Amino acid sequence: MKHSSTREGPIYVAGHRGLVGSAVMRHLRRLGQTDIVTASSREVDLTKRDDVENFFRRHRPSQVVLAAAKVGGILANAERPADFIRENLAIQSHVIDACHRRGVRKLVFLGSSCIYPKFAPQPIAESALLSGLLEPTNEAYAIAKIAGIKMCSAYNRQYGTNFLSLMPTNLYGPGDNYDPRKSHVLPALIRKVHEAKVEGRDEIVVWGTGTPRRELMHADDLASACVFALDKLNASDIGECINVGTGIDHTIREIAEIVMRVVGYTGRIAYDTDKPDGTPRKVLDVSALRDLGWSAQIPLEEGIADAYRDFLDRHGDQDKKAT
Repeated sequence: MKHSSTREGPIYVAGHRGLVGSAVMRHLRRLGQTDIVTASSREVDLTKRDDVENFFRRHRPSQVVLAAAKVGGILANAERPADFIRENLAIQSHVIDACHRRGVRKLVFLGSSCIYPKFAPQPIAESALLSGLLEPTNEAYAIAKIAGIKMCSAYNRQYGTNFLSLMPTNLYGPGDNYDPRKSHVLPALIRKVHEAKVEGRDEIVVWGTGTPRRELMHADDLASACVFALDKLNASDIGECINVGTGIDHTIREIAEIVMRVVGYTGRIAYDTDKPDGTPRKVLDVSALRDLGWSAQIPLEEGIADAYRDFLDRHGDQDKKAT
């Protein structure tokens, strides 16, 4: 589907129905951008080179935000590592190469903070990349994203392209995946706490010890950073990659308590210490992007309340049937 232009376009948002892509779409439209190109996975399979080539030839995007990826939480990554590395490598390789061959002015490639070593010094600076061993539970996904960073960097050096790699922290917000087997920590907590409230249970069970620290950022903040990068930044400004986050972290226990407060649940938390904690702490050093003029704006509790409204809009009716 294609729409007419206010900002120079067309802008192709790959993965426009996902958590990040839908946020980028909302942000662009709020700014009056109308020349946006999108395609569902049924229309264009980004893991197939011919599909990507045909799409770029037809639509000739001027700028691209690559938000399409196979994503999931600890359980999904542990159970299907081959899927995560194969599909993400394919998506990235085809889109990045098409951007070069079709003369795209600027590409924003979205990675993940899981690219950094498990025991990287905190807060994690961009220089920590490839300085140590990765967290084993999502190594396959991380390796794929590192390959994307290196591919963008290699194309910039060899071909003079303007491909920027943004590394966001843990994300949440409208359009998130609340499947308990596939979701990340915050949406999983929202569903778990909501269901405990609806069912009248006096306890929720949280994986691990509750002590690991996580930084969480609303997807609308990342969308703002993506558009800032499209408008203001060049690859020469940021080096191989640049972190996008809040620079503030919380324990899993604190995050669960905020979710309980937002949902209005007054039960207690039990910790399943037989389950993995994952990385002990992960907070990004966001000083580089802040110095360039961008910082996150949405406070955590306000953002979680927004995410919970989205959860109720999408899942509230089916949960009511259980009562």
